Amino acid sequence: MAKSPEEQRNRYTTKTGAVTRQTAQMLLLKPALQRLLRIRIHGAANIGDLDVPFVLFGNHSSHLDAPLLLTSLPSRLGKQVAVGAAGDHFYDKWWKAAPMSLFLNGFPIDRGKGGKGQRGMSAALLADGVPLMLFPEGTRSRNGALGSFKPGVASLCISNGCPALPIALVGAHEAWPAQQKHLPRSRPEVHVVIGRPMYPIPGEIAHTFSERMRRQLIEMHDTTAMAYGRKTLSEFARTAALEEATRTEIANLADEAKHQAEIQEDR
Repeated sequence: MAKSPEEQRNRYTTKTGAVTRQTAQMLLLKPALQRLLRIRIHGAANIGDLDVPFVLFGNHSSHLDAPLLLTSLPSRLGKQVAVGAAGDHFYDKWWKAAPMSLFLNGFPIDRGKGGKGQRGMSAALLADGVPLMLFPEGTRSRNGALGSFKPGVASLCISNGCPALPIALVGAHEAWPAQQKHLPRSRPEVHVVIGRPMYPIPGEIAHTFSERMRRQLIEMHDTTAMAYGRKTLSEFARTAALEEATRTEIANLADEAKHQAEIQEDR
């Protein structure tokens, strides 16, 4: 017999589940990250009084992002957070879904690409008092630049009256970008920058709040990046634009050469 939506959400709210996750995160996940990376956490005092529910968001350009964000929170918060993950990718096989549930308290998000995902799950979990981790870009950046934000995360905060918690990751993309098949090498340094909770202004629409969230994340990332001699988000974007312009120019030259060759053949 299929479980009701309420029964399906029970595992996100039970104390037994929270204790199991906390144990797995502290004994397995966090030590594994610390062996792979040199992690520097900034701004922990900004969430000393933070209470649930809230929506945690950050820049998304690495395999490491969700584990880094989750384990950088104090355990009283981290053990409760449910991580939204693409239902068409992380929940299409049991061996991917199992660690998502154990370590990250994951739940599938319907991206309209098939696979699992229950519409309205995010709002229901917030209503149950479960804090969420969501990435407003919707997918990982392949070049390190910050993508546009979808307004759904901001809309959730507005409709549920909860804050959005910005956490910027500096160096995660260089440590393990989407295209890299192997684990990080030589323990690269990654900075986790925790900001102050952001609240919607009365009457603020989702698109406006979402853009404010995006600007805050850029400021947090770039201030830390410049302080430690790392690449800013605008520099990532500039590099990506130059690479795209080069590819376009090469393609145009190839098309022109092909066109000239066809003209010569017709003569």
